Amino acid sequence: MSDDADEVLSELFSIVESRKAELPEDSYTTSLFTHEKGENAVLEKLGEETTELILAAKDGDDAELTHEAADVVYHLLVVLSMNDVELSELRAELGERR
Repeated sequence: MSDDADEVLSELFSIVESRKAELPEDSYTTSLFTHEKGENAVLEKLGEETTELILAAKDGDDAELTHEAADVVYHLLVVLSMNDVELSELRAELGERR
């Protein structure tokens, strides 16, 4: 991963963590943390975004594939945060798989 990509990922995870702690009212991320369905709501959203990613890949739509991949990564970061998994733990796991 390039330094720029790693920086963006770190910044995004930091924002997710901040939203989790502060719960600002006008934040989509806050709505995921406070949804009445709890963690199931964000897991359903991750599943939905993953399906959209698969369909974009199948259709050969590179722009849509990139868009949906970003949605999957974002919602994955929310799931990690909800479960108190640090980005460093994900990095370590991926590093072990190299």
